[in-house]
Amino acid sequence: MSMYSKYPTRFIPFLLLSLFMILSGGIGLSQVFAQEAEEVDPPEITNGERLFLETRFAQFFKVFLDGGKDVNDPLPAGDPAVDKVMNWNLPPDQFADSPFVGQSMNCRSCHFVDELGVEEPLPGYGMRTYTDFARRSPVPAREDRHTTTVRNSPPLVNASLPRKHFFLHFDAEFHTMVDLVKGTLTGRNYGWLPGEFAQAVAHIAKVIREDDGQGDLAMEFGGFSYTTLLTGTDPSIPGEFLLPESFRINISQASDRDIFTAVAKLIAAYTEDLAFSQDENGTFDSSPYDVFLTINDLPRQPQKGESPLAYSQRLLRHIHALESYGQLTFLHRSPPQHSRPHQNSKLKFVDQNPQIEDGKFQFHDQPFSFGPEELKGLKIFFSQNPHRLRPSDLVRGRSGNCVACHAPPTFTDFRFHNTGIAQAEYDHIHGPGSFANLTIPGLGERNRDPEMYLPATVQHPRAQEPFRSIPTSENSGLTDLGVWNIFWNPDFPSAQLPIWQILCEDSLKGRRGYWNIFHFCRPDRLLPHALGRFKTPGLRDLGHSAPYSHTGMADTLEDVIRGYMKNSDLARHHVLRNGDKELKQIALHQRDITPLVAFLQSLNEDYE
Repeated sequence: MSMYSKYPTRFIPFLLLSLFMILSGGIGLSQVFAQEAEEVDPPEITNGERLFLETRFAQFFKVFLDGGKDVNDPLPAGDPAVDKVMNWNLPPDQFADSPFVGQSMNCRSCHFVDELGVEEPLPGYGMRTYTDFARRSPVPAREDRHTTTVRNSPPLVNASLPRKHFFLHFDAEFHTMVDLVKGTLTGRNYGWLPGEFAQAVAHIAKVIREDDGQGDLAMEFGGFSYTTLLTGTDPSIPGEFLLPESFRINISQASDRDIFTAVAKLIAAYTEDLAFSQDENGTFDSSPYDVFLTINDLPRQPQKGESPLAYSQRLLRHIHALESYGQLTFLHRSPPQHSRPHQNSKLKFVDQNPQIEDGKFQFHDQPFSFGPEELKGLKIFFSQNPHRLRPSDLVRGRSGNCVACHAPPTFTDFRFHNTGIAQAEYDHIHGPGSFANLTIPGLGERNRDPEMYLPATVQHPRAQEPFRSIPTSENSGLTDLGVWNIFWNPDFPSAQLPIWQILCEDSLKGRRGYWNIFHFCRPDRLLPHALGRFKTPGLRDLGHSAPYSHTGMADTLEDVIRGYMKNSDLARHHVLRNGDKELKQIALHQRDITPLVAFLQSLNEDYE
C-alpha cells in the first residue's frame, strides 16, 4: 500500500499543517562548575544494566533451546560473531578475545565501555563511550549472508539528551529509546530476521519467565531471578534492586508482549542515563574545553530563548574581548575566583585537570590542556562567514563553519544533513560521478513497490532494501541513502513528525505562509531532500569512538576534516548530490587541520 493510499491527497494539506504547528520546547542549563557527586544508580537503571548485558535474548540462543536445552543451561559453544572484537586498526589475527566469548549476542557486544582494558589496555583497545572498535559491527550469521551492520555503531553516551526533535539512529528510524531497544532486541543485530518478530518476543519472554537467577550475570546483580525482580514484591529484594511500581510487571500473569515491553523499558532507562559528566545544574564540566570556559567565567550554555548557534557567536565575542586585554597565562591546578569578562584582564589557559589530583587524563594519551593551539582551533571551528564565500575567503581559510551543525554545548544540532559521506563511499567503489548518476525512484514509485526499494520490516520482511545497504563493487544498485529510507514510509509511522518538521523547515529556507508550507513541504517534494542525510553526531569525547562517520571509513580526526574539505569543494562546484548548503561555507587549508584537531581533542574527557 502506498503512503498516498494510506493518507488521501485531500488530507495531506491538513496533515502537513498539523505537523508544522506541533512544536516542542528545549531545556535550559546553568553555569556552575562543580565535580559530579558519586551517586548510587536507582533500581531501574541497575536492573536495566543487567538486561543490557543479557546474552540469552539472541536468536542463536533460541536455536540452542530448540535442541531441547534449558534456559539456564550454558552454551557448549558460543556464537562466532562474538568470539573476537573486530578492530578497524588491527589485522584480524590480532583481534582481542571478546568479553562474551562462548556466549551469544547482547547490547554490550556493540557498545563497549571498559571491558577491553583501562588501567592496562589491550593493544589497540581501551575505553569506549558505549561503542565498539569496528567500522561496521559484526552480526550473527544467517541465511541472508549479512555479517556486519550497515552502519558504524554510534556511541550511546549523550544519545538521549533532550531536544526539540527527538529521534534515534542515523536515519531517525526510532522515535523513543524504548522503540530503539525493541527494534534491537528483535532485529538483525541479535540474529533475528525481519519476519521473526513474534518468535523473538516469545523467546525473550521465555528467558525472563524461566531464568533461575543462578547464572554468572545474575550473581553480579544480587542473584535474583527475573521473575522475582520484575514482579518486585518479594520482601527479600534489597533496595538497590527493588523496582519502582511503574517498572514492575506480574510475570505469572503477563503476556509475552507485556514482558517484552517491560524489558525494553528497563534497558531504555539504563541507556537514557548515559551522559557525559555534568555538574549539579546539568552543565557539562569535565573536558579541557569546559574547564577553559569555567576559569575564564565564560558562558557555558545558551540563555533562555537563545539558540545554540547564537550562543556560539556570543561566546566567541566574549573570548575575543578577554583575549584583547592582555598577556595570556596558564592555570595550574586550582581555578581562581571568578570575575565578569569585562573585569578580567587576562584570558587563562588550562594545563591541569582541577578535578583529578595528578591533573592528568586517566583514559586518554594526551595532556589535559586548552592552550593557544586549542584556542586557534576553537576560532576556526566557530568561524562563519556572513556572506557567500569569495575567492579571497577560500585563499585565507580559517573558516570551519562547524558550529552550523555542531554548536555547543552539546556539539550537535540533533538534525540530519548530507555531508557527502554516502557519495564518497559509493564513488570510491564505482568511480567519480557514479553516485550522481544512480537512479533513485520518486515517492510514488518507491511506496508502490516497497519490497523493491524500501528497508525490510515486519510488514515487508522480504524487502530488498537496496538503498539501506553497504555499497559493493559487485552490485552498483546498493548504497545507503539514510533518512530517505524512513521518511514517509508507512512502516515507520512514529518517526514521521520529527523528520517532516526538519525537512520542511530546511526546505522553506525562512519562507512563511501556509501556501509555502503546502508547496514546499509536500512529501513528494521533500523526499529528494532526504537523500543521503544522516543524523548529526555529537563531538564530545571523540577520542573514545573512532573510527568515524556512519560508514566508519574515517580512521582519524584528520581524515574527517580532510573529508569535509574535499566535499565542501564538491558542493561549491555543484557535483555533490543533495549536498548540505552549509558545506559551501567551509574554507579550510592544510594548516587549519592541526589546530582544529587540537580543539576537538579538548572535548575529550574521562568518561566513567
